[in-house]
Amino acid sequence: MQITLETKPYATLETDALVSYLFEETEPVQGRIAEIDKTANGLLAKIAKSGELTGKSLEFTLIHAPAGLKATRLLLVGAGKRDQFSGATLRKISGAAARYLKARSVKQFAFLVRENDANEQTAQALAEGVITANFETDKYKTDKKNDKSIDAILVAGFSDAEKSAGEKGLAKGKVIAESQNFTRDLVNEPSNKLTPRILAEKAEAMATEAGLAVDILDERRIADLKMGALLSVSQGGPEPPRVIVVTYTPATVQPGAPVIGLVGKAVTFDTGGISIKPADGMEKMKYDMAGGATMLGVMRALATLKPNVKVICVVPSTENMPGGTAQKPGDIQTAMSGKTIEVLNTDAEGRLILADAITYAKQLGVTHIVDAATLTGAIVVALANINVGVFGSDQAWTDKLLASAKAAGEKMWQLPMDDEYREFIKGSFADIQNIGSGKGGGSITGAWFIREFAGDTPWIHLDIAGTAWNDDAKPWLAKGPTGTSLRTLIHLVESF
Repeated sequence: MQITLETKPYATLETDALVSYLFEETEPVQGRIAEIDKTANGLLAKIAKSGELTGKSLEFTLIHAPAGLKATRLLLVGAGKRDQFSGATLRKISGAAARYLKARSVKQFAFLVRENDANEQTAQALAEGVITANFETDKYKTDKKNDKSIDAILVAGFSDAEKSAGEKGLAKGKVIAESQNFTRDLVNEPSNKLTPRILAEKAEAMATEAGLAVDILDERRIADLKMGALLSVSQGGPEPPRVIVVTYTPATVQPGAPVIGLVGKAVTFDTGGISIKPADGMEKMKYDMAGGATMLGVMRALATLKPNVKVICVVPSTENMPGGTAQKPGDIQTAMSGKTIEVLNTDAEGRLILADAITYAKQLGVTHIVDAATLTGAIVVALANINVGVFGSDQAWTDKLLASAKAAGEKMWQLPMDDEYREFIKGSFADIQNIGSGKGGGSITGAWFIREFAGDTPWIHLDIAGTAWNDDAKPWLAKGPTGTSLRTLIHLVESF
C-alpha cells in the first residue's frame, strides 16, 4: 500500500473517495465538515438534522457524486465524543474506513484530517490504522478476492509548513504497522507451515534483511546450556526446539546504559501434552507462539527506528505434543537456573520455556525484562479480550510500560503480585510446581512462576492470551491475529 501526503486543496483531489470524520455533538457539521457542507449546498446539515448523521463512533455516511468535490464519493465516519478523541480513535476510524471502502472495491482514497489535527502523531496513527486494516488472513484461500485491497491513500489537510512533520509521522507509522502485520502473518501460519525450525529460519531471514545480529540455538546447544525446562516440553514430539536470539545495538552505547530484554513464548502448536486440551477450539492453538512473534515484530521495527538503547530478544520455540516420550504429570525437571520444577500439568508449558529463556537473557546481560505470552485461560476470565494482563516485580519499570501502553493506545491492566500468591506454587517434591494449588488466581500464579527466574532483575509479564486473537472481525481489523502489545513495546524502548 502506498501512502503519500498531499498538500493540494482537498476539493481538487481526483480520487475514488474522500474520507473524513466528525464528532458526536449537538452540531456535528463543523470546521472542515462545514466547509464541505457549504460546497455541497447544505446537504450534510440536512442529513444531520434528520438524525442520520450524528458522529457516533464508527457510524458511516456515504455520499455519491458529492457537489463541489472532485472525489467520486464522500465518506464521513463518526469519531464519537470530541473530548475522548485520541490517536487510538483515529487508528480505528481510519482502519474502519479502509475496510468499509475496500469491501466496495475502492482501490484508492484520500483521508482528510480535521482542523488542528495536521501533525506528526495524527499522520502516524493514520498510517498504522489503514495498513493494519488492509491485512487479510486469506493467504491459503484459492478464491481470495485480490481486487479487494487498497492500493494507495492520500493524506490531505496538511499545509506546506506541516508537510515535513506529516511525512515523518507517515514513515514511522508505516514501519510500525508493517511490523505488526509481520507479527500477524507469523501468528496466522498453521503449525504444519510453521514449526520451530521454520520460525527460526523466518526470524533469521528477517534479522539479516533488517541488519540485526541473530543467533539460533539448536537442540544440541540448548542441551549444552542445560535448558531442562524447555527440553521437557519439546520431548513429546519429533520436532526439535529452537531458541532465537536477535540483538539490536545502537551506534553509540553509553557505559552502564540499560539493556532491554524482550522474551516471547513461541509454542508453534500446543496440544496440552499429556494433560491434553479439549478438541473443541484446539485448532486455534497455532496462535500459542504470538508472544514470540510479537517480540520479533518489535525487533523488525527497531532496526529502522534506531532507538538509543540496546535490545536483546530471546524467543524459545517448541511444540507441545503428547507422544510416547512426552513428560508426564508428576515429573520433576531441572531448569537452566538449577531450580527444580514439579510438573503437575503439562498444559502449563509456556512458563517452563520462558523460565529458561529468561535465565539465558540474563546471562546475555539484559538489565530489564519484558516477556509476552499467551499464557493462561485465567486471564480471559479476568479481563476477557479487552485488556492485556500486566504483572511486574518492579513498580517503576511497570509504570513505565503502562505509560507507554497509554501513549500507544493499547489497553492494559496491572494485576497484583502479592507475596501470598507465591505460596500457591510452592512445590511438594521440588522447588516449585508449575501450576497453583487450586485456590484460583491462575494468571497470577503463572506470572509468579516466571518471576522466580527473573530474580532481582526488573521484570514485566504480559499475558496476551485474551487479546492476541480476534474470534470475529472488527470494523477496523480482520478476524484472527491482532499483533497486540507491539506498539506499546516499541514506545517503551524508544522512551529510553
